[in-house]
Amino acid sequence: MSAPGFYAQRLQRPGAVLAPMAGYSDAPMRQLAAEQGALWTVSEMISARGLVSGGDSEKLNLGRPYPGEAGRVVQLFGAESEVLAAAVARAEAWFAPAALDLNMGCPVPKVRGRGGACLLQTPEVAYELVRAMKSATALDVSAKIRLGWDTDRSVEVAQGLAAAGAALITVHGRTSAQRYTGQADWDAIARVAASVDVPVVGSGDILSPAQARERAGCGVAAVMIGRGAVGNPWIFRALATGDETRPGAQERAQMALRHAELQEQFYDDATGRLTLRPLRKVLPAYLPEFPELREALVSVLTVQDVRSALAGVLSGQAADQRATGPSAAEYAMSHS
Repeated sequence: MSAPGFYAQRLQRPGAVLAPMAGYSDAPMRQLAAEQGALWTVSEMISARGLVSGGDSEKLNLGRPYPGEAGRVVQLFGAESEVLAAAVARAEAWFAPAALDLNMGCPVPKVRGRGGACLLQTPEVAYELVRAMKSATALDVSAKIRLGWDTDRSVEVAQGLAAAGAALITVHGRTSAQRYTGQADWDAIARVAASVDVPVVGSGDILSPAQARERAGCGVAAVMIGRGAVGNPWIFRALATGDETRPGAQERAQMALRHAELQEQFYDDATGRLTLRPLRKVLPAYLPEFPELREALVSVLTVQDVRSALAGVLSGQAADQRATGPSAAEYAMSHS
């Protein structure tokens, strides 16, 4: 009897998964989530064709691990079997992933016709893609879907993916047409979980540990958290250990500064101009009860800029003035 695969091993313990989020789930954010107990993390989606045809792509930041990174799934998007098979081989050789995931959920117009949620219109193509990916690796291959393109076909699609050999299926509880509007349909996710023999991970609108626990009760193997983890890696600690203590402002400011330091180390931008730009949308989420810091935090270029902006909170002086404030989840909801 063969040893359990990566997903089966990780699902033996409590916790939640960090979602793939373009512009967010890069190496620094994955590192913070992993340190706080995420079951696994998923890279930002990578174009299979770009990975195969690109030049010096071994240094591609979307797939490149941080030093010592483990438990990271690389997500690919594409619509051609031979290209995805080649991309799997290249991703495995270059990025040492724990597993590979097929993106079938991205509703962004720029990927239409090249994979993503478009595959929900032609699920038989997606099944062949999963088979092709599996043929190129011994690692687990999974897929992340939405409920459908504009109507719910999730049970049918999930059953086809399982039959094609997917080791795990993640379901975001909206159709592609909904994009990110309305509420995620967890009843639909529960129907998928009950319809297949492989583990199902549920995704959509989880902003707090309490919501995660409630959603986990619908029969999913685990939940996946996206925006609820932005500026709040402690949500993974809460679900892995049961320790739901919300860190004080000073500790959260220290984590925000560390996030900036990891960002600088990973990207190592010689100009100093671009390294921290992607963090501008993240840093205010660490300290939502300090709106007066927002202007400075969305303008940072260097780690020293972050340190200066947070000086009052880091010293503990400003923190004493703010006994309460919105939670990270409330911030995520109001800024999503």
